[in-house]
Formats: sequence, structure tokens, C-alpha cells
Amino acid sequence: MSRQSQKGGDNSTNIQAENMVMQLGIDEKRAREVFQEMNLQLRKEYTQEALEIANSRVSEFENSLMPKMEQVDGALEAFADPSFQLLVIEAQKTAASTERTADYDLLSELLVHRFQKGENRIARAGISLAVGIVDKVADDALLGLTVAHAVNSFFPVTGNITQGLDVLNDLFGKILYGELPVGQEWLDHLDILSAVRLNSFGSLKKIQQYYPEILSGYTDVGIEKNSDSYTKAIEILNSNQLPLDLLTDHSFNAGFQRLIVSNRRQIESITLHQRVLHEGQLVLVPVELTKEQIKAINSVYDLYSQDGTLKQKNIESFMAEWDKRQSLMVLKEWWDNIPTLLTITSAGKVLAHSNAQRCDNKLPPLN
Repeated sequence: MSRQSQKGGDNSTNIQAENMVMQLGIDEKRAREVFQEMNLQLRKEYTQEALEIANSRVSEFENSLMPKMEQVDGALEAFADPSFQLLVIEAQKTAASTERTADYDLLSELLVHRFQKGENRIARAGISLAVGIVDKVADDALLGLTVAHAVNSFFPVTGNITQGLDVLNDLFGKILYGELPVGQEWLDHLDILSAVRLNSFGSLKKIQQYYPEILSGYTDVGIEKNSDSYTKAIEILNSNQLPLDLLTDHSFNAGFQRLIVSNRRQIESITLHQRVLHEGQLVLVPVELTKEQIKAINSVYDLYSQDGTLKQKNIESFMAEWDKRQSLMVLKEWWDNIPTLLTITSAGKVLAHSNAQRCDNKLPPLN
């Protein structure tokens, strides 16, 4: 391999074979060229009167898409993938068909997600279906779908109850960007678009039942201070080199302590911090729990009181805190009045998740 005057774009790889250079990498300039090449195939489908409007909308979509793709490592390479190119054409068709500016960002999020899930055929199928209905879904139905997905998908990881509720309130404050739909029509509309499946023989759990179950670490009774169970819990933590501040005073019952997790499943995600000397300074280094430590913390959870009366009082206190937060109040009133059981399809999930990320770009990617 020798140096030649030919140069590829940024992030490209040039392979020399005698006097031929084959460019494998794609930079933003080439990605935009591919985008325009795909768009050329569509232009013959429009009359002269429609072409100017279509081009303007597709251009807005391009200007939304490219910065997002550029921010994701390796994403521009997707423009060399035939299947991705075909999806770009479908997204351009949808962009040309919609006057709703937010749809261009939504389509962009879907294509980024398509790159991230490129090897997953199930995810790819859902994304392709979602791209095809972006311009068809009504504003209020999209909002309702997004909020329903958020209820099912996003939960605070902090073990602090006040912080956890604040996180949820902030999230829904961003997602509740319009007037929520009511009645049955928006649900039927999403069902027709295959974004949800409806079941008239069931109903959704009310907020007062759903969140105390999902965030049971906040509402479970915990361990009574100065009891035999409390003494045993301290012994378990000490014998497994676990910090005693894993236990904290229960916000809803001053006589009890609880593990500082939002639910029992969070135990496996706990990270401890160890002080180590680095270049003459003490720094905190994260340390994952061992299997034995995870087992030990679970055994502490097993020591929790099962007093049903106290648990119910905790739930009431939890909901009283919930109702102090405006966005959570709005969510509860809306959710508790959804008239039928709904299940969000794979296409509905990716559409709703992409819309949620459009509202809050700090949200994690869809699993």
C-alpha cells in the first residue's frame, strides 16, 4: 500500500489496487449525495405543481437527519447499505407527504434507530412500518401513544423517593407537549394504523395501582429500626463488606429503614465506590457488586416487614406526593380514564419512542 494523491472523505478507508481506489467509508458530504440520489427516484412521481413543495419538505427532513446521523458513531456508513437506502426512500415519501414539521425530526429519529438496530430483523420490521405511518397518525393520537409508551417504559433508577418522583414529573413535563386525547376515537385510529391492539375485555391498571407496584422499593414497608430483623440486616451488610448507607430512613414511615432502590430488580445495578490513590490524589472508582453481595442485599430485602396495613399507608403517602406534582397529576387523570386495554405494537413502540426522544434527547435508546 502506498501513498497516492486520491483522498477519501473523513472517516473513509481507501484500499489501493494498482491504480484503482475503492472508497469504503462515507462522510457527511457523500451521505447527502446518496440522500439526493434516492430523492431523484421520487421526483418523477410528482407533478410540477407538487414538486416544489415536496422538495422543500424533503430538504427539511435532510437537514434534520444528517446532524443526528453524524452524532452517532458509524451511522453515516448506513447510507452504503441497500436496505437502509430503500428505507430512506420511504422516509422521503413520508416527509414529502406531511406538512407537520415535527415529523421530519420524528423520521430522523426512526432512521437513527434503524442504524442502531440494523442486525435485528424484528426491530427493522417495526421501524419500516413506523416510517410508513408517521404522516398518517393524528397529532393527539401520537401524543397519547407516546405518553402510554413512556408509562410502560421509563422509570427512575434513583432510590431516593423525592428525586424519583421529580424525575418522572420532569419527563412527563417534556412529553406532555399538547392536549391529551380522550374518548375512543384516538384509540381506534391507532388500532387502524396497527400502532396498538385494543382489547375491550380488559382495562389498564390505574396509576395508584401501577406505579406503587413498579416502584415497589418506594412503597414496601422496609425494616423496623432496633428490631431483630434490623440487627440481622446490619450483620449481613457488615459481613459482606457492604456500606450501611445502603439502608436509609423510610420517607413514609420514620420508624423504618429501606434499601435505597426504586425496586428490587435495581439491586443488581447497584454500583459501589471505592477510594483509590491516583497521581497523588484520592479518587472515587466505581466497583460492581459481586454475586455474593447481590445475594446478601436480596437477603436484606427478605427481612422487610409484610404488614399490609403499613404498606397501604405507604401507598397513600406515595400518591399524596404524586399529586403534588403538576405533570404527574395530569398523567393520572388522563391515564385513569382510558376506556379500554391497549397493547402497543412493535411499530407503535418505535414510533412512540422516537417521538419521546424528540422531546427529550437524554432518554435511553429503545431496547
